[in-house]
Amino acid sequence: MARTKPEAPAALTHIDAAGRPTMVDVSAKASTARVASAECRVRFPADVAAQLHANGLKSAKGGIVDTAIIAGTMAVKRTHELIPFCHPLPIDGIAIAIDWHGERELRIECTVKTTHRTGVEMEALTGATVAALTVYDMCKALSHAIVLGPAKLVGKRGGKRDVGSITGGAR
Repeated sequence: MARTKPEAPAALTHIDAAGRPTMVDVSAKASTARVASAECRVRFPADVAAQLHANGLKSAKGGIVDTAIIAGTMAVKRTHELIPFCHPLPIDGIAIAIDWHGERELRIECTVKTTHRTGVEMEALTGATVAALTVYDMCKALSHAIVLGPAKLVGKRGGKRDVGSITGGAR
């Protein structure tokens, strides 16, 4: 029976040898195609969901889905300004899909592509969550009982390892 080498325990990457916070040095890594998808859910009280279904996801502030897509796209491009140790990345594509998942829940998925030395998981997570926050902002006049989350990484490709699955297609 073949023996496999045990994996080394995972270590935090944003901590240096002295235990201080640090940005990961990616200068020695090769640039490769990278893609990540993340999702965030927005759950509405039944009466609010019924109202949103009836008016085609429009609010007094405008089109909810269109505004959330724009906000999520802007957030992806500014992730490095929000998360201290994220590298500024050239973004090759962003796709944000927002659809009903059942009667009371919106599912927001953000897929981001780049060709670089580091991945775009944080950009995808930021895009999905900011889009969800925008939906909340546009609907809060109807109820403050709207629930956001969970927000999670759906999948990533490129880099050291692939995780999960990529279902969205960044443009």
